[in-house]
Amino acid sequence: MRFPACTPLVIGALVLAVGIYAEIERQKYKTLESAFLAPAIILILLGTIMFFVSFVGVLASLRDNLCLLQAFMYILGICLLIELTGGVVALIFRNQTINFLNDNIRRGIENYYDDLDFKNIMDSVQKQFKCCGGEDYKDWSQNAYHNCAAPGPLACGVPYTCCVTNKTDIINTMCGYKTIDKERLSVQHVIYVRGCTNAVLIWFLDNYSIMAGVLFAILLPQFLGVLLSLLYITRVEDIITEHKLSERLFEEAGQRSAPEFAGAGCCMCYPG
Repeated sequence: MRFPACTPLVIGALVLAVGIYAEIERQKYKTLESAFLAPAIILILLGTIMFFVSFVGVLASLRDNLCLLQAFMYILGICLLIELTGGVVALIFRNQTINFLNDNIRRGIENYYDDLDFKNIMDSVQKQFKCCGGEDYKDWSQNAYHNCAAPGPLACGVPYTCCVTNKTDIINTMCGYKTIDKERLSVQHVIYVRGCTNAVLIWFLDNYSIMAGVLFAILLPQFLGVLLSLLYITRVEDIITEHKLSERLFEEAGQRSAPEFAGAGCCMCYPG
C-alpha cells in the first residue's frame, strides 16, 4: 500500500478521532446543545466522509475492481457537486443565508455561559473581527444574563470581547455595561456595534484572493480525483476487453487462456 494513496485515509482517520475525542469531552460538560455550532460534530462528519471515501478509493486501486472504482468516482463526484451547488445556492439566496447564520448565532448566545465551545468561538470571532453579536450588538439581549430585564450587573450589557480596547489596555470585564439599550452612535466608541456575520463576510470580500486559493485547494483535488478515476476505469475496462478478446481467440484455436477473471460485469477485477 503506497503512502501517497493512503494519505487522505490517514487524515480522515485523524480528523474522525479528534472529533470523537472532542465530542466525548463535550458530553462531560454538557456544552453546546446546538449541533450546527458544535465543532466536534463537524469534525466527526468530515472525518467520517473523508475516511469512507478514501477507504473505497484505496481498496479500489489495490484490487483494480471496477465496482469500487466506479463507486469511488461517483461518491467523489457527488460530494463535489454538493459543495458547488451549496456555494451557488448560498450566493443566490445570500439574505436567507445571512438570516440563517444570525438565527443560529442568537440561539448560541442564549446559552453563551453554558456552552464552552460556542463561548470560545464567539469570543475569538468578536476579538479578531472587531464585532459584536450576530446581526449587531443588540443580539446579546437574547441571553438571560444580558437581557435588560434581568437582575445583576450583566443586565443590558455585552461581553468584554465586544469592547473597543488597545493592546496596552488592562482588560475590564465590565466595559460593556449598560450598552444594549443605547443607540449605535452613543456606544460605538465603547463597543463594536457591527455584527460578526457582516464583519466576516466583509473580510472574505477584502481577502478574496486568499479565499479563492482556499477554494481552489479544496475543489481541485476532488476534481482531479474524479477525472483520474474516470481515466483509470477506462484503462481497466480496455485491458479487460483485450483480455476477453485474447481468450476468445485462444478458445477458437482450441486452447484455453490461463488467466481467470475474478468476477463479472462491473465487479470484474483487473486480470492478473
